[in-house]
Amino acid sequence: MVDTTSMKAEGFVQEAKGRVKDAVGAISGDAAMQAGGKIDQLGGRAKHEFADLYDAHESRLEAVTAFIQERPLVSLGIVALVGLVIGRLFFRKRG
Repeated sequence: MVDTTSMKAEGFVQEAKGRVKDAVGAISGDAAMQAGGKIDQLGGRAKHEFADLYDAHESRLEAVTAFIQERPLVSLGIVALVGLVIGRLFFRKRG
């Protein structure tokens, strides 16, 4: 599955790199570098948060994956029903 430890490490490194770029851009007055630093910070934070979220819900995700693999037709029926309900709620015929 997903190696969350390396994903967290990559997120921390990317966020730290973004902080440095942001600071250098602020000091030098380079708005593009500063914006790139902020984007790197957000990307690194997103990787780290995804890894935390994945760790917290990994057992649920594995259970859902097993259910889908064991019962694909039932899963397809559930998805179709949910889609139908959402379609009826949001796309009512107006007349």
